[in-house]
Amino acid sequence: MEVIKRIRPHRGANLNIKGKAEKRLENTTSATTFALNPDDFFGTIPKLICKEGAQVEAGTPIFFSKKNPDIKFVSPVSGTITAIERGPKRKIERICISASKTQKSVSHSVQGWEKIDREQLKALLMESGNWPFIHQRPYGIIANPNDTPKAIFVNTVKTNPLSEDLRFVLKDDQKEFQLGIDLLNKLVDQPIFLGTDKVQMGYFQTVEGVQYYTVEGPHPAGNLSLHIQNITPLNMGERVWTVNAEDVANLGRFISTGTFSPQRTIAVSGNAVDNPVYFKTLIGSALAPFLEKAGLNQEYVRIINGDVLTGAQADLSGYLGFYNNLVSVIPEGNNYRMFGWLPFKDNNILSLSNTSFSRLFNRKGFDVDTNLNGEERALVVTGEMEKIFPLEIYPMQLIKACMIEDIEKMEALGIYEVVPEDFGLVEYANTSKLEAQEIIRQGIELMINEVG
Repeated sequence: MEVIKRIRPHRGANLNIKGKAEKRLENTTSATTFALNPDDFFGTIPKLICKEGAQVEAGTPIFFSKKNPDIKFVSPVSGTITAIERGPKRKIERICISASKTQKSVSHSVQGWEKIDREQLKALLMESGNWPFIHQRPYGIIANPNDTPKAIFVNTVKTNPLSEDLRFVLKDDQKEFQLGIDLLNKLVDQPIFLGTDKVQMGYFQTVEGVQYYTVEGPHPAGNLSLHIQNITPLNMGERVWTVNAEDVANLGRFISTGTFSPQRTIAVSGNAVDNPVYFKTLIGSALAPFLEKAGLNQEYVRIINGDVLTGAQADLSGYLGFYNNLVSVIPEGNNYRMFGWLPFKDNNILSLSNTSFSRLFNRKGFDVDTNLNGEERALVVTGEMEKIFPLEIYPMQLIKACMIEDIEKMEALGIYEVVPEDFGLVEYANTSKLEAQEIIRQGIELMINEVG
């Protein structure tokens, strides 16, 4: 295999947290309730198709995008829509589905898909509910089917804390993954860019029809924004599409069977879990069955859909996020540490600051919690953000431009090249305790509304 690019940033940091999932797949734990959360689809305004009490099959459209009615979002299971939960201003927050004992799926004609043209293939993916698997840069929103991207990226390297191992997740899906790559290659004018680990490539090194690049280094080396900037930087008006690794296999299963594939392999991890392992389930599954089987070792815990830096808070009655392969569980930081500012007071506090000596004493991993160890402070120039931010962008200046909603400065400082998750480590490390990801998210929403 020929490697077109080797990406190795020197800026960044790895957070050594206890509780990484053991590479062992537990017996499949069945959930009886599922849910779709429109907030999982950033930038999408949902318009309901089905009403409460409706009977649906796996693959039945539940809602569509108000901006593009052809993009449909489908049920992961067959059953009954038991609740449509709404928030302020009647915003749809969750659509709950009770699964039936007998599962049926909506079937689509996929025979001879290799011979249909690009527009017909796009229409098939939108009608079947598979289009939401495809995202676009800039903005990190669901791709516009009217565009033709300059490139499509698939990344198999994760560097975020307690991250799942995609080689393990997809070890039994080699055929489906290759089919998904073949399908995506019909949507773009050059072969897919496939990111792999430099040392442990696994079966990904045998995938055909791709351009390989390797990734190594500290977090956020695994973030796609860095890969895109290094390989095919975005210019004004250009689009790059991205697809999660397991969703490539889901696309492959769809194109071979004609039915929507909602498969999810999740790692339940964290230092509040007794038995951190992997589970195989479906998109939108209730979290409780997996958390009970993994075992919680504390009464008060924070359940996170995703990793501890960028994930969304959930609870025992919550549901798996649409794109998530990781559920993190850590203790709630509801305790006060007296004299916690003293350097040798507690050597189990994970810190990136050179004023902390914790990294010298605990090399086996840290027992973290959600304690902020302080409050929000003034935003001052310290240079700490730049030390851990590997993109060729000034993170503090971009954050300030977003805060004052200066669109011209946001464009000049690289708002098109980033998504909120790129600022997860910045948010953790900065002494101002600024909500950097939320500021960037609001900045992107402003760009979508004002610039498009």
